[in-house]
Amino acid sequence: MTVGGSWQRAARGAGLLGENGAVASTIFAEMSALAARTGAINLGQGFPDEDGPREVLDAAVGAIQSGDNQYPPGIGMPSLRQAIAEHQERFYGLTFDPDTEVLVTAGATEALAATLLALLEPGDEVVTFEPFYDAYGALIALADGVHRTVPLRLPDFQPDVDELRAAVTDRTRVILVNSPHNPTGTVLSHETLTAIVDLAHEHDAIIVTDEVYEHLTFGPQHIPISTLPGGRERTVSISSGGKTFNTTGWKIGWITAPAELVTAVLAVKQFLTYVNGAPFQPAIAVGLRLGDDYFERIAADLRRKRDILSSGLRSAGFTVSPSDGTYFVVADAAPLGFRSAAEFCRALPDLAGVVAVPLSAFCRDDYAAQTASLVRFAFCKRVDVLERAAAQLADIRRA
Repeated sequence: MTVGGSWQRAARGAGLLGENGAVASTIFAEMSALAARTGAINLGQGFPDEDGPREVLDAAVGAIQSGDNQYPPGIGMPSLRQAIAEHQERFYGLTFDPDTEVLVTAGATEALAATLLALLEPGDEVVTFEPFYDAYGALIALADGVHRTVPLRLPDFQPDVDELRAAVTDRTRVILVNSPHNPTGTVLSHETLTAIVDLAHEHDAIIVTDEVYEHLTFGPQHIPISTLPGGRERTVSISSGGKTFNTTGWKIGWITAPAELVTAVLAVKQFLTYVNGAPFQPAIAVGLRLGDDYFERIAADLRRKRDILSSGLRSAGFTVSPSDGTYFVVADAAPLGFRSAAEFCRALPDLAGVVAVPLSAFCRDDYAAQTASLVRFAFCKRVDVLERAAAQLADIRRA
């Protein structure tokens, strides 16, 4: 039997389709399986090991008990759409109509998929920064788009604005921006964000922003592109509750955008999941309305965790790049004698009882070769786990 279809484009876009047509497992699946098999501390996947705020968890339980267990409206529950609109006004001064300019999705990944499928025609180009979250390549390919990248340059993982300008042309349909950035932890500068808006206007492109780490920054402020002059009218902003409220398994995401863009995305989204997470939607609404102290505390707690792990990595002999946001920090294993981060990560459970992910998992061949010894570690774990991981990593140097 011959199996065809767009799955091959998606697998190829994610770098997972071999020459024989077989689909390889992702490095994330491989490393998580390695952690489970060896009992190593899993600092590879970016999921917290602590539950979110009690008010949010209790709201989900209450919603289940009160009967919110059937299909919600296709655009999302009114209570959550209103809370999202309030959140955008409260934190960024952005006004969105909850009935026409807000759409609830099955996490940020479905929001990205529906948006790209809605906006791209075959052959349209999408520009992203590199490294890039692996779903981007797969989803662009699934939409039959052409993926162009602009490298983030060491040591601070900021792009060269001239290289950005060269990459965006009249063939560009979408500029896909992730800030705060997974996997590098960088927060894009005001200069870069302004250049993106200017280029979108110059070439009639649409900006799609992945802002799921918007509240998890440690110094530089997150600036939504929609707040910049000329940004709002051509931007689809994507976020979710998973990272902010430690509920990654709930998969409650959303977009905010001009009504005509929301309508286009909804036309596709209704044939993907249709709807999801009925009892979790009012719970995330509760989370979005928590006091400022909660949002300040989650960033402060993660900053502390970043510092614990970064200190341990430096003590072990790594060169550590600055992380200004997200769950992640990038470290160079070359000072420890490892030129291949992939080989290093496969050996790390035996060396230190820790699992991490090579940065090359987020890169194409050319850029992967330039960053071959770089490793991404996740610090969204309990303090005691990070302290234990730091101590175990220090043993590498003593060995």
